[in-house]
Amino acid sequence: MRILARRLQGENYTVLAPIFTGHATGDPADVLRLGSPKQWWQDTEDAIALLKQRGYERIAIFGLSLGGLFATRALQEHPELLGGGTIASPVIYRGQTNVPAAFIEMARASYREQNITGDDQEQRVAWLKDHLNAQLMAIQAFADTTATHLDRVKQPVFIAQGDADHMIDPRSGKWLAEAYPADQIDFHEYAGAGHVLTVNTAHRALETDILAYLQTIF
Repeated sequence: MRILARRLQGENYTVLAPIFTGHATGDPADVLRLGSPKQWWQDTEDAIALLKQRGYERIAIFGLSLGGLFATRALQEHPELLGGGTIASPVIYRGQTNVPAAFIEMARASYREQNITGDDQEQRVAWLKDHLNAQLMAIQAFADTTATHLDRVKQPVFIAQGDADHMIDPRSGKWLAEAYPADQIDFHEYAGAGHVLTVNTAHRALETDILAYLQTIF
């Protein structure tokens, strides 16, 4: 998210990019041990509250992938937010997903970088596999509840999706867009782009599109 944040900052927007509990610690197990939808929602609430405490009143919220679920819930629960939306986020949680396999592969890569190999790595990966499904089920429940109440979102909504997304179903963006009134959404699909739109081949177009959207709500 840093690349997107710096581009927005360069256009004189103040940006807060909080790290969800359990993420970016160096140990993939912390995502499962410390994180949960309940905790990540609290992280979201805390971020909104911090901006307000610092005097910011005109606020938009965006989330990439998992973060998009919480950005959408924030639009539901905080009607004072001017808008925001999702970037490659499975708010409508159906179709194909590669999240379980991708999480394990990213964990292995992280362990290799830390020279954690052999039996030590296998034991850690086994623990992840034993605990991952419970958290994915909790995330799906959070997504299902959020998707059920999309009618509570009254703000203009930005939706970005790559059509070559191999992490979530590449139709996820369209499904979400179809769940809103047509005049409420600003939907962008990026040809040939994978999941992490903020850094892949679509990132410059994404930045331009978000900036154009922001000009319509601020």
